Amino acid sequence: MFSRNVNKSQTESFSRSRRGPKSSKGSFREHAVSKSRHERSRKLPTEEAPPMGSTLTSSIITLVVGREQRLFAAHEDVLCISPFFQAACRGQFMESAAKRITLPDEEPEIFSSVLEYLYKGDYYPRLVHNKRRNSWELETGEGGAGSVESTVYHHGVDGELLKDTVIYCTAEKYGLDELKRVALRKQGLQSGIQCSTILTSARYAYANTPDTDSKLRAHYLALIIRSRGTFKRSGTMQMEMMAGGSQLFFDLFVALCNHVDDVASIA
Repeated sequence: MFSRNVNKSQTESFSRSRRGPKSSKGSFREHAVSKSRHERSRKLPTEEAPPMGSTLTSSIITLVVGREQRLFAAHEDVLCISPFFQAACRGQFMESAAKRITLPDEEPEIFSSVLEYLYKGDYYPRLVHNKRRNSWELETGEGGAGSVESTVYHHGVDGELLKDTVIYCTAEKYGLDELKRVALRKQGLQSGIQCSTILTSARYAYANTPDTDSKLRAHYLALIIRSRGTFKRSGTMQMEMMAGGSQLFFDLFVALCNHVDDVASIA
């Protein structure tokens, strides 16, 4: 397994009560400034099924994923939901004789979730609607909430990242907008996440999303602002701020200023 459970008892963790709001469309200021500016949609993201008329009898493509070269198999019609794989299957990227695509930089656990989404319209843990609370929650495993792994080990950063963030960035690369919506909705539904993991994941989000896509970035800015008490006591946050040199922290500074302006205007 590539992922690890996060211990909820660890210090400087992000509790469920402090989780960030769900992101919506709009500019940076519309996303990260205040709770009142955040749209909280209750609509479940559209599930993206295999192409109409497909009986899953198309060619089987073998995918070699990650440093350990783990093998996956998928129907070509299903893979071609993604513009990335559509181009790969029709271009020189695929070894035509063997119908094989090699993805050495992907994490097998993340790719497994992407493949699960392509076939089922969601990935584990699935979004479940709580009718009593009229809210979306993550399903739990047989062992309860603690069995849901919220992080994944990523070789590229040599550390833990929030799984939904990596899936969002992978969906961006593969051109799967609906998967981005699903992953974005799941952001912040996990609890017990360490400050260091949140900051590392935020840096990863900035490095793997275009400047025009502010949704995931705004989620992290709002998340840090809402749990500023915890981050204020975090030695990791202090070191990050002192190091500087990142667009993340300029955006965070702007977001904090906007937040203060909102509070002042309300007062």
